[in-house]
Amino acid sequence: MAVRLKPLSEQTIVITGAASGIGLTTARMAAEAGARVVAVARDEAALARLVGEITAAGGRAVHVVADVSDVAAIDRAADVAVATFGRIDTWVNNAAVGVFGRVTEIALDDARRIMDINFFGQVHGSLAAVRHLQQRRAAADGSGRDAYGMALVNVGSTESDQPLPLHSYYAASKHALKGFTTALRMELEEAGLPISVTLVKPGSIDTPFLQHARNYMAKEGNYPPPVYAPEVVARAILYAATHPSRDLFAGGGGWMLSAAGRFAPRLTDRVMERTMFRKQQQDVPPDGRDALRSPGAYGGQARGTYPGTVRGTSLYTAAELHPVATKLALVAVAAAGAGAAVLALGAGSGRARKTPATLKQAAPRATTAVARRLAKARQIAR
Repeated sequence: MAVRLKPLSEQTIVITGAASGIGLTTARMAAEAGARVVAVARDEAALARLVGEITAAGGRAVHVVADVSDVAAIDRAADVAVATFGRIDTWVNNAAVGVFGRVTEIALDDARRIMDINFFGQVHGSLAAVRHLQQRRAAADGSGRDAYGMALVNVGSTESDQPLPLHSYYAASKHALKGFTTALRMELEEAGLPISVTLVKPGSIDTPFLQHARNYMAKEGNYPPPVYAPEVVARAILYAATHPSRDLFAGGGGWMLSAAGRFAPRLTDRVMERTMFRKQQQDVPPDGRDALRSPGAYGGQARGTYPGTVRGTSLYTAAELHPVATKLALVAVAAAGAGAAVLALGAGSGRARKTPATLKQAAPRATTAVARRLAKARQIAR
């Protein structure tokens, strides 16, 4: 079913997790494009500053203080959006928090809290968005028809496909979100509801995520490179708001990691075991603050404190947001490096001399498998 979406300049867009990081960046970019913004988060002070910033620049915005794990609060956010701007055209479920540590060390209460925010928070937002569209269609001239549909954008993760060690419950929440999003898409299409459902999968993004995460380790958490700016994700989200899409990766590094896990799972496991425990820890102690149960200390900040190079653009994501022919050409180049990227992770561990011959042989096989899938995609595109 084709879903017709409004231009961004004519939309009302609800964004959860809008107080910092990806949500804050997306709200700013949406407002700059002319959209009416409904910013939702727990940090009232940060939200008020955002709305003041948008309105001072001539935009229109309102904020709603809500914890996404509270279904009544999210329903209220939807009601505020409709009461203020008349309708909702795009709903972005973005709020999330993480926890660093081994499975055997993490308290189950913390694990449940991760699921409450990262999974059920997006379920609550999705249900609120669907409810609004159903009400809007029922009220449209009594015919149940509306010229425009809605975009529902769930922000997952590369870890929706390929988990990282020390991220067990975060990865589990994103895997659950992927399953929910796919099932919801099928049910909405079968029911004839014009809602475009997109799962955006960011890779490593420089936001306050590290500081907002609960940390059981002796050192501050870290991102495995390459690391991208939050604008890379925001561009993907806003593209999905106007172009019906199924899945979008934000950051080519994340796509390669996902591809490696799909086509060479055992190889990827072994490389992860060699590299990701070290790569996810900085040589500084954690500050002891997190945002698991209350707003974090980095409200109002789009960027985090990642100490390395942050990429402002992603060639792969740029290809995703352009016509199919361009995307296929650029993805073919990226695919050629997927196997090499896995071996590069192994080399970065300082134990490349111990890399088994089977690892060296598996990377070309993984790259060949990706190339075959791309060839098939080209045939379908024709």
